[in-house]
Amino acid sequence: MTTIIHAIVGYLFLLLVLRILSRRPGAQLTPSEFVLIFLMGGVIILSTMGDDRSVTNSVCGVLTIGICDRVVSHLKQYFPRFGALVDGTPLVLLKNGEWQTEPMRRMRLDSADVMAAARSKGVKTERDIKYAILERNGSISVIAKS
Repeated sequence: MTTIIHAIVGYLFLLLVLRILSRRPGAQLTPSEFVLIFLMGGVIILSTMGDDRSVTNSVCGVLTIGICDRVVSHLKQYFPRFGALVDGTPLVLLKNGEWQTEPMRRMRLDSADVMAAARSKGVKTERDIKYAILERNGSISVIAKS
């Protein structure tokens, strides 16, 4: 029964903290936000299933992670280079009909990945794309020719 109570308290507390920290939709999470969510979940799991079943330790762990996230968020605001290091920068994959092979090779993407994103945006052929950009959150933005 204790495990169930810890799981419920951990879930509710994690929901509250994540609600306070971020308002982005799930499809727009940055890598640092994914780390935040997984790390907080891991702390909650340890208090639910681990040897130390202290709710106080779990709350302190989650609060510490939340404070670290706020500090990193402020640093990204004031130091754009730090933000680029933490979250990355957008990369152009297709520019005026020409594939940018180096960024695509580094990101392990091929033209089929870009075209799948283009089709989901209603663009049917490569010739109709002005730019395709790999965004910081991992999505591919497609800008059609006018």
